[in-house]
Amino acid sequence: MPRPKKYPDELKERSVRLVFESGRPIAHVARDLGVKYESLRKWVRQAEADGGQRKDLLTSSEREHLKELEREVRELRKANEILKAASVFFAKELDPPRPR
Repeated sequence: MPRPKKYPDELKERSVRLVFESGRPIAHVARDLGVKYESLRKWVRQAEADGGQRKDLLTSSEREHLKELEREVRELRKANEILKAASVFFAKELDPPRPR
């Protein structure tokens, strides 16, 4: 079960918009709204990436796609391990031991 969100999405959006519109430092806006500086800084950086202003970060859609791909890779690796174990098991069953 995912942990509950500490800050609602509406607060995140409003605080990021306030940083962009007011031109005030992130620390001042964070203090006024009662959020942690580092959290607001991350939200602002992500909003800049989503807006195309930052090329060094993944956008939210790219980040979500990456999570889906990583989940799929984990499932496929697990399926491969199961298939390998099954093939070893059936190979032993079908190939009786040879007398010496």
